[in-house]
Amino acid sequence: MKFDASNLKWTREPQDYTISQDKIEIVTKPHTDLWQRTYYHFRNDNAPVLQISTREQFFSFTVKTEFSESSHRFDQCGVVLYLNSENWLKASIEYENEHFQHLGSVVTNHGYSDWAITEIPATVKFMWYRLSRREDDFCIECSEDGKTFHQMRICHMAEARDEIRFGVYACSPEDSSFRALFTNMEVTGCKWMAHDGQAPDENLWVKKS
Repeated sequence: MKFDASNLKWTREPQDYTISQDKIEIVTKPHTDLWQRTYYHFRNDNAPVLQISTREQFFSFTVKTEFSESSHRFDQCGVVLYLNSENWLKASIEYENEHFQHLGSVVTNHGYSDWAITEIPATVKFMWYRLSRREDDFCIECSEDGKTFHQMRICHMAEARDEIRFGVYACSPEDSSFRALFTNMEVTGCKWMAHDGQAPDENLWVKKS
């Protein structure tokens, strides 16, 4: 499957953006975000999401994100798999303050979000992500050079049974705006290799190539 920018479609189109085969720019609008219920007890579902659809069961999507203008709490941009308002995942760096920001991911199944993060320096202004699919299971990785990737998390998406949509997003949950840049977009065969350790339980085993 080839990454073709002409097949990208918006869920909530932003006011200011540019799209080419090699680069996507999104200027965020204030008070845009993705979150569902957990802990904060609010629901935010208005971030612009730009995605491509596929029924391919095994693939990897890689993208480089740049966010030099990010400077306000929770400003973020990254990779996303958005099925609907209650089933999605995202990985990004969220600005916190002039000292540190959060590299992390959110997985939302059936209307409840989680948030897994680690602190990194505020001086980091670009990051590669790789989202890999093995049927209804997914792996999110990150890289500082686009070559060596480190696992952020493995997760299950309960509603990712057949066709899914994946791509990029950017948002500013508070009263701010910044320009997010996405380049080096590539779709390849699945680079998340099949597990070669403990065998699956017989009653749970599903053949995975």
